[in-house]
Amino acid sequence: MGQTPNQESSDAYTVVIFRGSTAKPLRFSFSRKFVRNLLIAGCFCVLADILVISHYVVRTGEVWELSAFRTEAMSAREQTAAFSSAIEDLKKRIGAMKEVNQRLRVMLGIDTSSRSGDMVNGRGGEETPLPEGSVVPGMDKSRPSDGSLSSLGPEQSGDGQGSSGLGYGQGDDQEVVASVKENLEWLTKEAANQERILNELSQVAEQRSSRWAATPSIWPVKGWVTSGFGPRVSPFTEKPAWHDGLDIGAAPNAPVQAPAQGRVTSVGFDPKLGNLVRLDHGFGIETIYGHLAKSLVKEGQRVKRGDVVGLVGSSGLATGPHLHYMVKVNGQALDPNKYILE
Repeated sequence: MGQTPNQESSDAYTVVIFRGSTAKPLRFSFSRKFVRNLLIAGCFCVLADILVISHYVVRTGEVWELSAFRTEAMSAREQTAAFSSAIEDLKKRIGAMKEVNQRLRVMLGIDTSSRSGDMVNGRGGEETPLPEGSVVPGMDKSRPSDGSLSSLGPEQSGDGQGSSGLGYGQGDDQEVVASVKENLEWLTKEAANQERILNELSQVAEQRSSRWAATPSIWPVKGWVTSGFGPRVSPFTEKPAWHDGLDIGAAPNAPVQAPAQGRVTSVGFDPKLGNLVRLDHGFGIETIYGHLAKSLVKEGQRVKRGDVVGLVGSSGLATGPHLHYMVKVNGQALDPNKYILE
């Protein structure tokens, strides 16, 4: 038995397209099986598209992330190279400072056994050129004649390819990091060492400055020497005697100046020296001023080089107005002329 039209229509889907009021409509019939297969195929296509798009999105994200990592890595490499260059510059600066410090140590007498720079290889004298090919004893032919140091390693030759990692493409990242770390450790130790040396130099310079400020160096009064330091014939006994100071003749009431900074330790009268002032300059140095007409300072007062401490007179045992000037170092009287630089 054949199927009736109603049975056929119940197993299919019909699409009717109306083209107008007078035109005959178009009819398209699709079986249920065809429509079901078409829907299944469409679902597969949509699912495949979703998978492809998802994969594309994931891969695109990975590419962007990789690009960001690559950019970051390149930036890190550039920063590492710049940091290595800065370390090299600091090493050169510390080396120069080290040489200056060494020279200062020699100049200040801290390390007289060490020599640096031209102190080691100082040369001179008249020269006469030798013919080409002449052999000089002790001259190394492998050493360049222009004075360049061919024996220096890459770290000291200045080509920028040393252990600082400036030749970045010649090694891997671990070598560069290790080189930077090693240079940082060297800089830390060397900076601490140079800081210690600078502190030592500062202390010595301060001590030298303080000692110079406390060392007598000028005439205490403007005048003329009437009796020097050492043996003489006493003007009172007319017999040989030892004169432990310097007699400087000057006009009465001429100002007497302190030859260096110090502290007044004594102001009084002595039967022989008359009115006197005693200054303690530190470092074991002491000066005494005798036969003053008048003292102008008080005990315990601080004075500076050039300050007036008294006036010239003839008090005590004196044949006329003058200043008796004494310099003592660690309690021993020395020739004051050695402490006058004017």
